[in-house]
Amino acid sequence: MATFTERMGPVLLVWLAVCLGGTWAVDKGNFKTCEQSAFCKRQRAIKPGESPYRALLETMELTNTRLTLQLINDNNKVRLLLELYRLQGNITRVKINELKPLKPRYEVPDVLIREPPTEPLSLLSQDENGVVLSLGPESQRVIVSARPFRLDIVEGRDVLMSLNSRGLLGFEHLRMRKDTFSYKVTSTVASVWNNIKRVFSSSQADPEAENKEGADPANQDENTKEEEEKVEDGMWEETFKSHTDSKPNGPSAVSLDFSLPGVEHVYGIPEHADTLKLKTTDSGDPYRLYNLDVFQYELYNPMALYGGVPVMLAHNAQRTTGIFWLNAAETWVDISSNTAGKTVFGKMLDFVQGSSETPQTDVRWISESGIIDVFLMLGPTPRDVFSQYASLTGTQAFPPLASLGYHQCRWNYNDQEDVRSVDAGFDEHDIPYDFIWLDIEHTDGKRYFTWDPHKFASPKEMLQGLMDKKRKMVAIVDPHIKVDTNYKIHNEIRSRGFYVKNKDGGDYEGWCWPGSAGYPDFVRPDMRAWWASQFAYDQYEGAMENLYTWNDMNEPSVFNGPEVTMHKDALHGAWEHRDVHNLYGLYVHMATAQGLMERSGGVERPFVLTRAFFAGSQRYGAVWTGDNAAEWDHLKISIPMCLSLSLVGISFCGADVGGFFKSPSTELLVRWYQTGAYQPFFRAHAHLDTPRREPWLFGPENTALIREAVRQRYTFLPYWYQLFYLAYHTGEPVMRPLWVEYPQDPATFALDDEFLLGRDLLVHPVTEEGARGVTAYLPGKEEVWFDIHTFQKHNGGQNLYIPVTMSSIPVFQRGGSIIPRKLRVRRSSACMEHDPYTLYVALNNQRTAEGELYIDDGHTFNYEKKEFIHRRFSFSNNVLSSVDLEPGAQFTTKSWVERIIILGASKPSSITLKTADGVNQLEFDFDASMSVLTIRKPGMNAGADWTVTLQ
Repeated sequence: MATFTERMGPVLLVWLAVCLGGTWAVDKGNFKTCEQSAFCKRQRAIKPGESPYRALLETMELTNTRLTLQLINDNNKVRLLLELYRLQGNITRVKINELKPLKPRYEVPDVLIREPPTEPLSLLSQDENGVVLSLGPESQRVIVSARPFRLDIVEGRDVLMSLNSRGLLGFEHLRMRKDTFSYKVTSTVASVWNNIKRVFSSSQADPEAENKEGADPANQDENTKEEEEKVEDGMWEETFKSHTDSKPNGPSAVSLDFSLPGVEHVYGIPEHADTLKLKTTDSGDPYRLYNLDVFQYELYNPMALYGGVPVMLAHNAQRTTGIFWLNAAETWVDISSNTAGKTVFGKMLDFVQGSSETPQTDVRWISESGIIDVFLMLGPTPRDVFSQYASLTGTQAFPPLASLGYHQCRWNYNDQEDVRSVDAGFDEHDIPYDFIWLDIEHTDGKRYFTWDPHKFASPKEMLQGLMDKKRKMVAIVDPHIKVDTNYKIHNEIRSRGFYVKNKDGGDYEGWCWPGSAGYPDFVRPDMRAWWASQFAYDQYEGAMENLYTWNDMNEPSVFNGPEVTMHKDALHGAWEHRDVHNLYGLYVHMATAQGLMERSGGVERPFVLTRAFFAGSQRYGAVWTGDNAAEWDHLKISIPMCLSLSLVGISFCGADVGGFFKSPSTELLVRWYQTGAYQPFFRAHAHLDTPRREPWLFGPENTALIREAVRQRYTFLPYWYQLFYLAYHTGEPVMRPLWVEYPQDPATFALDDEFLLGRDLLVHPVTEEGARGVTAYLPGKEEVWFDIHTFQKHNGGQNLYIPVTMSSIPVFQRGGSIIPRKLRVRRSSACMEHDPYTLYVALNNQRTAEGELYIDDGHTFNYEKKEFIHRRFSFSNNVLSSVDLEPGAQFTTKSWVERIIILGASKPSSITLKTADGVNQLEFDFDASMSVLTIRKPGMNAGADWTVTLQ
């Protein structure tokens, strides 16, 4: 090992010099372009045209649950197997694999929550050109065309989606390398056998039959044909910078194109630091999905970042659909559009001149290995697509209430005294918080599951001090393990054979924060079970029930690896890392969340933050947008980045408040707190080399502004909690683009500087330096919106200019909604558990409103046993009532309703409250200038039935 360490020492020093030095910017040369990625270059070289694939209709088999059909590539005679399923909930699944692969190809496990239930397929018609199948609802059909192969999904007369309509299906079959000894032996034996067959068949064969056989290209000798295939650079070995990928299985890429008629707006495929609406890629690189540790990423480009969810949503005013490409290998996504680049005037001219060209977006997915396994989610509404995707990969984990509060973090709080001092600072300055975080320096020499024996000598004492204030801590646990024979975790993993292997079968080692490190093979269920067991209180020394976990660097990050990650020819049992790469972070997250659950006997909900993610990561906790910078554009990009994640199931998203790299101006810091307070995951974080930036270090005025933003967050915790309960139940995003609620309003389709929380709060943060005003689009021509600070009423369907000062956070409540808030802000969310509610009732033009309230214990899984309160509030005909949404549920609360504020109200002559205890008159105030009615001290229990009547 000494030799390796001597060799790698300079690499780490260079990496750290770049990280900690003054030049903070991504080195794009460390990361591949499509041109530098051999499989992407090969597949992208295939141009639209006639596909070489045709469907062999005579091989079709149709059962009650699936259709199977062979496809043949007329260029190389390789056959594929197409499987088509109609799934419950208006989803169609298409799988394409080799009919007889040389060895099994990787199919992604553990992402789907179950084998998706099917519904019957029925044959409507068939001829020599293709088959037509019924998909059941509303005359939906699948048309499979034979020559060339093409698949169309049609509803009525409308084509919803087409596959291989541009002829870009590509499937690189597994083959033997031609310059190997085993290939030469095999091909020689095959050749001899073919000659023997010819001798025997020529003496007795019917010449006519022989001609027929020869006419069918499917019967031609595949080995002979294969020899004619061109061998290109990068098929059997590929070098990038100083790293060589041995590619023992050769070329194995898959690709397929999808056409979306009538669509101009597509979204999703996070993670990219880009606009919400995805851009066309004709003039540059495709969007890349390959989980990477990208050092201070650039904005507005399609480079890969820390996570990848291969889900795209398409939307127009008539319909929303989705494509879920279930493949965990490196993936590139090309997008083209026939309306790209047209100006608004150009589109108007088309309309005036009666141009018949229908807008269309075409998408091509390219993955390095695996199979084609794609789920076509056919909507038709945004909510339907969310539900369809949730039925496949699950919903957002229901988080502990405290994790929706404010989190204070930096790399690093120095020692226990530093933690105590920062904790006291929040009390001294009357700023609430729930979690304080420890980065890698808290460990004993970057050995995870340990504490620095000098700086954190008594962690339980520290944790108890936080617990006494009803606060919590998060400590980092990364998945690279220091190679050190004095380190228990390393010794156990090595002795159990749990490390990822290199291509030669030895333990894979790379360079990360501890120096030389091994990488546990989280693809193995037994490794994940062992990892989970290490969070038990008798294993993780110093841990207590208020200590939670942060998984960073889990792409995985390998400082001296190709593209700062693991070599693709590393081995996870029978599979190469190239097959599973984008799953690694999901598996780390999964095992960690499992460990936090198991340590409490399955009673307590976990909280785990991850940097790397994949489809299904929503089931295990929260995600943040990685190592951003203290720049205004990074503040702005946090909105579309989190919206993109929300659309693909990951609701618990946030960005480092203030920016991780560099030092924010006080104005930027304040604006970031104001923005972060209205994003799902609310955490400040900063780099080791930046000046301290606790909220009270920027003068009394800025401290007051930050305090107010954080306190606003805490007043809305009941609403946040209810939204996360809804996300857990339905898959609907917490933070959502406006088009989700206003799907027929084209003005909302590309908006990404404002957003909705649930249906009822619209937020337009101030993200411009020196701003004196912002223009917010208030959607819904029939809607009204109320400024939550002034109660000013505004009509929907307009762009509203809002003058702003440094204290302004433009937020509006939708008319027709009722939002419960807690206005008595204390030092942490747990301290507010029994505090009373204020109901904000915002009336619409019909003078009605409705809303919900969800209450449980805030931290256990007892809600699964129906231990919760779920109420519906409704206001109509001057009566406000609270009814039980879950009569079978049982829970009690000490909280009561201390105030009701009705916006857009008229002055009543009297107000009565009716409860099980009788009828009482209530006191009220009415502000005629703002039409605001305040009902004081109604006093009913938050879990009770009641009605308030305005006379």
